[in-house]
Amino acid sequence: MQELGTELRGLATAVLSGMTMVCAYVCIRNLRKVFRHSRILVNVEDAVYWICMAWYLFEQIYHVSNGVIRWYFVVGIIVGAAVFYTVEKRIRNRVNRYVKKRKRIP
Repeated sequence: MQELGTELRGLATAVLSGMTMVCAYVCIRNLRKVFRHSRILVNVEDAVYWICMAWYLFEQIYHVSNGVIRWYFVVGIIVGAAVFYTVEKRIRNRVNRYVKKRKRIP
C-alpha cells in the first residue's frame, strides 16, 4: 500500500510539472506581447525554454522514479499542461471581454 502512495505522489508531481511548463511558456508569451521581439530572439528564447524544460523534467523524473520514465509520469505532464492551459485560456478570455466592455463605456 505504501507503493501506491509513492506512485500517487509521482503522478501529482508530474501534473504540477506539466502546469509549471505551461505557466513558464505563458509568461514568455506575455513578455513577447509587451516587448517586441525579432524572429531570431524568439527562436533563441524558445530554444532556451526547451533546454530548461528538458533539464527540469529530467530532474523531476530522476527524483520521483529514480530515472525510469513511467507512463503515468508522461500522462501526468500532459494532463497538467492541458488543465493549466484550459484554465488560463478561460481566465484570459474573461479578462479580455471585461476590458472590451469597459472600453465601450465612455
